[in-house]
Formats: sequence, structure tokens, C-alpha cells
Amino acid sequence: MSSKKFVFAVQGEGRGHLTQAIAVYEMLTNHGHTVSCVIVGSSKNRQIPEFFTRKFNVPVISVASPNFTTDNKSKSIRLGSTVIDNLLRINEYRSSLKIISRTIKEHQPDIIINFYEPLIACYASTNKCPARIIAIAHQYIYLHPRFRFPGGHNLQSWAITWYTRLTAHGSDLQLAISMYDIPKAMNKKLEVCPPLLRKQIFALNSTEEDFILVYLLNSGYAQDIVKYHKKNPDVKLVCFTDSKEVKEQHKGELRLHENLVFYSLNDTKFLDLMSRCKGLVCTAGFESVCEAMYLDKPVMMVPVKGHYEQYCNARDASRIGAGMFAEDFEISKIEECLLFYDKKKNERYRAWVNGFECQFMKSVNSLIGEADSQREREKEQSASLTLLLTDSLDRSS
Repeated sequence: MSSKKFVFAVQGEGRGHLTQAIAVYEMLTNHGHTVSCVIVGSSKNRQIPEFFTRKFNVPVISVASPNFTTDNKSKSIRLGSTVIDNLLRINEYRSSLKIISRTIKEHQPDIIINFYEPLIACYASTNKCPARIIAIAHQYIYLHPRFRFPGGHNLQSWAITWYTRLTAHGSDLQLAISMYDIPKAMNKKLEVCPPLLRKQIFALNSTEEDFILVYLLNSGYAQDIVKYHKKNPDVKLVCFTDSKEVKEQHKGELRLHENLVFYSLNDTKFLDLMSRCKGLVCTAGFESVCEAMYLDKPVMMVPVKGHYEQYCNARDASRIGAGMFAEDFEISKIEECLLFYDKKKNERYRAWVNGFECQFMKSVNSLIGEADSQREREKEQSASLTLLLTDSLDRSS
């Protein structure tokens, strides 16, 4: 099959979509395809990590995109403020759509891969998109009829499902990344696939050293970690955060004690430390939990308050034995996971993860084949029409 050109669109919230884009970029280029540009949706509250931009040898274009609004302490999500703030920024998003439109016209991709960026759906609804669109994210599992949301949250379940359908608008294929296999849905556009992990993780050897790894999506939770440390100074904690203070004022490393250090986000360092820690405490991001499971690390998941998606992740992961759900950063609770965590169950999970590339490339090649066949049919129809018109003109003359 001939080489094709791709453009990526990545929702910049958290780390998961970013690392998934890196993994797909490496996969496609290894199979002889070209990724010509990466569009990243960002906000005033989120910086695009350096580990992301340095992975691509192509332009990385940042555009203003809808995002969550947190409280003043950067801990919980405020849904009302999120809606209002995004409405007030509507003109910024219109400018972003113009940038996206110009970028796609310039690069003329065969396929756009959308990592849950809502502006691509807006673009597809207002433009005749020249490319096929693949939407990929773990959130698309919410569209599967066999997925079960946690009980008692009907409004949130409806809202996240509605938003996920919105991001998938205009897509020709939706790849739902899942921690476990689910039979194929009736929706032919929806495919369930294994977690998409970076290739570096497959080369790591899992060991166990005496420290807890902590990943904080919202920097406001650092105060809770410091508070816990003061009560438990003998527990060694290695933390990663998106804090601007740590990155800019402390050059990526803030060491408060021999047993407490905060690092700025760094993909290589984070994975290395995950392979060596005895357990992970995180804010229930899908990617972090999946990586920890692959490395046989129990996880204590503390969803960001008001972040229903993370709440679903934590409940889903705890149900299949990845670790435990918690409402606060009382890190001593992870000791319970260490006592009862069963590593043997992850053998089947790893086999599931290892099958991603084969399934993904099969789906991509199938879509490419459909697109090529459609173009051939259009050429034949155009040629037939031209021949018919020529014949008609000859007869009339």
C-alpha cells in the first residue's frame, strides 16, 4: 500500500492524548507513512510539555481550544465557570478554526487523526473536509452499548456522552481505547482497541524500590502532598506536576526534603521511575493507569473533583483490579493495594496491549483502501461522464 500523508489534531488536556499521539506518530512513520503537521488544542491554564514537541520532526501548531476551568487552588473543576469561560472565548475558537482550515488546505492530508480535539468536529461540520478522519480516545468507549457508567450520575453520564459524540462528529472511524476487550458494537464506525502505550514502556524491566510515584494533573494538589509528607516524613515520594513554578522558577526540579521532590513533566524520567516504584498515586488519568498496569504497579486513583471522566476511569480500573479508588491524597492507603495486588492477572492484559499496533494498522489500511477505491470510482465516473459529453457533442455537430 502506498505511503499516505497524515495530520494530527490533539487535545492538550492532561498527558494521555499527547503520549498517544507520540505513539501513533512513531507507528505510522515506521510503516512508511508521513505525518506532516501536528495541531494541539491548548489553553491559558495548560502548557504544551517540552517532551511532546521534541518528539516530532514536523511543525507543532498550538491553537486555543475549549478546556476545563478549575477553582482558585487548581484542584476541582467548576462546570458552570467552564461553560461561561468557553463561551466568552468563542472568538478565539473561531480564529483557531481558521488556522485549522488553512493548515489542512496547506498540507492536504489523506487522513486526519483526531485525539479528542473538539475543534476538528467543528471544522468538519463547517467545511468540506478533503481527508478521512479517524477519532481515537478512550472516551469513545462511552459510546459502546455495553459500557456501564457508575450509578447515580445520570446528568454527568449524559453530558460526557453528548460531548464525546460531538468530538466524533464527521469521523469515518472511532477507535475506543479500552482497558479490557468488549465485543464489537452494532455501530460499524466504532471499534474497541487496546490501550495505546509508548514504545519505551515495552523495553522497561519492572523492579520495586522503596518509593511512591505521584502524578498530579492539577498542580493545586501539591499542597496535599506536602501536608501528607509533614506527617509521614519517612515515606519517600517522587512527584510530577505541570506547575509553572516548578518548571520556571526551579528549572524543573523542586526538592523540599530528601524524601520529597517535585519534577516538571518529563516522559522518559516518569516512565523510568514508574518501572522502579512500588506503587503509583495519580489523579485517575487513563494513560497513567494503563502504563502502571503494564508494569505491574498498583495504583491509588484520586479523581480531580468535578472531573467525571476521571471518576469513571477510577471506578472502572478499580473494578478490574488495577488498584483502588480514593477521594483524597492520603497516600498511606496505597499500602492496602500493595498487600492484595495480584500481578498475575496482568499477563492477559499485557497480551491485549501488545495487539494494538496490528489492530490499528489493519483499521488504518482498511480506511485507506476504502478511500482509494472511492477515488478510483469517482475517476471512472468522471471519465465516463466526459466521454458521454464528448460523444454527445460529436453527434450534435
